[in-house]
Amino acid sequence: MPERRFPRLVSLACHDLRTPLATIYGFARTLTRAGELDDRSARFLAMIEEASEQMTSLLDELGAAARIEGHRWEPALREVDTLQLAHAEDERIAVEGAGATVETEVEAVERALRALAIAAIRFGPVDGVKWHVAGRELALSPVTAEAAPIVTGVEFRDLGSLVARLVIEELGGTLELDGSTLLVRL
Repeated sequence: MPERRFPRLVSLACHDLRTPLATIYGFARTLTRAGELDDRSARFLAMIEEASEQMTSLLDELGAAARIEGHRWEPALREVDTLQLAHAEDERIAVEGAGATVETEVEAVERALRALAIAAIRFGPVDGVKWHVAGRELALSPVTAEAAPIVTGVEFRDLGSLVARLVIEELGGTLELDGSTLLVRL
């Protein structure tokens, strides 16, 4: 199969996997809401729901990568403050500084920044990280020597980091490691 067709194949697979995944998630939610479950069954259904949400997120990431690689990504640009882009609901990710208004694909960049931070935590391993925002430049630290090749996409071990790099670069930004700090310029 020619290489140029591979991104389309991945996009199609991501699309086709969503239907059975939505069915699994939907039935798990229906059974949970029925409220007639013992504690063990309720825990199992909660695990199925959480795994379904994680799979949906992974399919979103893989689909975005395929569209970018296939030159078919059409980002919906809108204005947002860079400080807002860095905020995450994960308490392990702190944010400080002063942002600037940029025009970008908000949801994709938010996911990208969150994925980079989570990879730095997971592969660090560290308890938490901080984004320091200075206008269009965001600095993530600490990025340990163990995490650096994964967070920067040199090692293919984390889908979120790889897609984050694709998204940021496709939107004209850059990623660069400076010691134990990842610099992201939007």
